[in-house]
Amino acid sequence: MIGFFREVARNRVLFLMIAPALLFFALFSYIPMVGVYYAFTNYSFDGGLFGSPFVGFDNFKFLVSSGELVTLTRNTILYNIVFILLSNFLQLVCAIFLAELPGRWFKKTSQSVMFLPFFISFVLVGAFVLNLFSSQNGLVPSLMAQLGLPHYDFYMHTAPWKYIIVFFHVWKGLGYGTVIYLAAIMGFSEEYYEAAKIDGANIFQRVRSITIPMLVPTFILLILLSLGGILKGQFDLFYQIVGQNGSLFNSTDIIDTYVYRSLAVNFDIGMGTAAGLYQSLFGMLLVLCVNYIIRKTREDYALF
Repeated sequence: MIGFFREVARNRVLFLMIAPALLFFALFSYIPMVGVYYAFTNYSFDGGLFGSPFVGFDNFKFLVSSGELVTLTRNTILYNIVFILLSNFLQLVCAIFLAELPGRWFKKTSQSVMFLPFFISFVLVGAFVLNLFSSQNGLVPSLMAQLGLPHYDFYMHTAPWKYIIVFFHVWKGLGYGTVIYLAAIMGFSEEYYEAAKIDGANIFQRVRSITIPMLVPTFILLILLSLGGILKGQFDLFYQIVGQNGSLFNSTDIIDTYVYRSLAVNFDIGMGTAAGLYQSLFGMLLVLCVNYIIRKTREDYALF
């Protein structure tokens, strides 16, 4: 303990610099963890946190027995797997394509244009989707009517929404991920590419033999970071696009939207906290398992 205070006195400027970050995480990450106790109570506003009846694992049992946990977990995991794999693949392809473009002006312009959707609010994305697929005056139903196709109410059928949601998620994050991969490519030594050109390698051979292998650590790192939130979904995306349309919940409801309805609509704080706790624990175990596998196979690529 004495050694700790000596270290603080010796490096007091550095400790003062990290103090705001430590305070932030203490106030907004660690102290609120006390609220996990809600998951084991039948919350009442009269009793509060510690005065509500303790029900043990009843909230978790209801989630399992009702079948909602299976549906929520299935939707959340499948959507996030598609988000992670498809987004990273397209971002990787776009970054390689931009890196190989000869024109610097066109390259910079393309990056800026691709990055713009990242700054668009999900509220606007929801407005785009509504104006595209609304049965009353949406662009797509109007075009279908002009072409003589039968009327199709998108907001009454679950089939197309998994493709719509995936498309807008990939579209919104494409530019951001591309910049990350492009920054990694820009850090590669030009000596590798010059040597490959001397050996007669064409552009496709250079990409296959130099760029892609050197991007593997960045790819694995981004995948691991994404896996931590594989059960967190994209609440803003799903809520703004689907909203409270119950007819679409079977294929679009995820844990985040269920927790929101439990807390804000049904006022079932215990059930919502139970779902959120399950979400966090599952995500943590998934990251630990995947990181363990990577550490055993390729130790240099592991997070810890």
